[in-house]
Amino acid sequence: MATIIEMPKLSDTMTTGTLVTWLIKEGDTVSSGDMIAEVETDKATMEVECFDDGVMLKQYIKEGEEVPIGGAICAVGEAGEEAPAAPDSPSTAPATSESSNDGSAPEPAPAIESSSISTPSAPKPSDGGSVPPVSNLQPDASSEGERIKASPLAKKIAADIGVDLTTVKGTGPGGRIVKADVLNAPKGTSMPMKEGAAHAAPMSGPVAATGAGMPLAAADEEIKVTNMRAAIARALVKSVSEAPHFYLQMEVDAAPLTRFRQELNSKLADLPPEQGGVKFSVNDLILKASAEAVRRVPDINRAWFGDRMIKYANVHLGVAVAVPDGLVTPVIRNAETKSLRQINAEVKDLAGRARTKKIKPEEMSGSTLTVSNLGMFGISDFYGIINPPNAAILSIGATVKTPVVDDNNNISIGYRMKVGLSGDHRTIDGAVGAQYLAALREILEAPALMLV
Repeated sequence: MATIIEMPKLSDTMTTGTLVTWLIKEGDTVSSGDMIAEVETDKATMEVECFDDGVMLKQYIKEGEEVPIGGAICAVGEAGEEAPAAPDSPSTAPATSESSNDGSAPEPAPAIESSSISTPSAPKPSDGGSVPPVSNLQPDASSEGERIKASPLAKKIAADIGVDLTTVKGTGPGGRIVKADVLNAPKGTSMPMKEGAAHAAPMSGPVAATGAGMPLAAADEEIKVTNMRAAIARALVKSVSEAPHFYLQMEVDAAPLTRFRQELNSKLADLPPEQGGVKFSVNDLILKASAEAVRRVPDINRAWFGDRMIKYANVHLGVAVAVPDGLVTPVIRNAETKSLRQINAEVKDLAGRARTKKIKPEEMSGSTLTVSNLGMFGISDFYGIINPPNAAILSIGATVKTPVVDDNNNISIGYRMKVGLSGDHRTIDGAVGAQYLAALREILEAPALMLV
């Protein structure tokens, strides 16, 4: 009897997955333990394992389509066996990558009759609030009263971009309309306006209505929101809206750090790896110093959990890494116990796998302090958004050559670096943040301290 393989939950925050690549074709033999597909989660691209022996009978999902957790992706059975029809996606599964911050799925919206669709008009009060000029409501039934078979995600996208589902042919199981069908809908399938609706001025060239009611010109590009980008958006909105941020900044004399790095690399950079050859970056030194400074001010190493706080014994250092889809934070575990060489090697490995989406979700969770360095982009100073439940995030600016006043009150050329700290006022106070920055500055201005 055929077995239907469902979309597994590959990370703790995953609500949907995008099937990136099928590794097995229909008709191919599979064994338990084989990897059958690559799925993009909100954190990384991971492989889906098959737990049955047999033949790939049917693939219900095309490459590039999103599936909620528990949704059918394929059927595996005996050769010659007829593939079963794909069951509908779980009704309780989140329709989009949006979910509540506590991990619970949002309640499904009730079906709306076509007569209740709003058209552009002046906002009207509703239960003490207001409604937007253009509604995102989408009819769930055709004009003949026949119910349209469409996934919740397809309905939402159709409402956002103004596609009339009654004109779209579904390619999903049982003729179900899926996301790709809506995005690939031919021109002229937009929902008609109701009589008496406000008339927009005609525009030349092909246009499509966006969710905000603004026209999309031919030269504009609509960019799909990936699972990772959606997860980043949710996390940052949660952080800014829930954590009361405060901001501190300290200027560091970067000349000693610059000389220290030059001395190390002049001795080690040209040696082969088997003889201890290595080239250190400024970021390597900052990460090491950041972990060492926690030894001096351990109160910075806290996390907020609502009814309690945790003060961590070890420093699990999150390192902000830019990837094509946004930003990820691989974690260096027990960073305070690791040498400069170990940090250098671990950051290279983690950042490299993060950029190729080969990093595991557990390698990007559990940080206790995060460091974001934009100095290599020439940014002199900025403040990062806290990575919950961390108490703080460090923001490292570029080393800038600038006139400074020396100890003898003479103006000379110096090197300065600005280090910012964004703190969660629920967990730490300004004094703790200031003490930590002072400790970090002392180490950066006497970098040999990080080696003892």
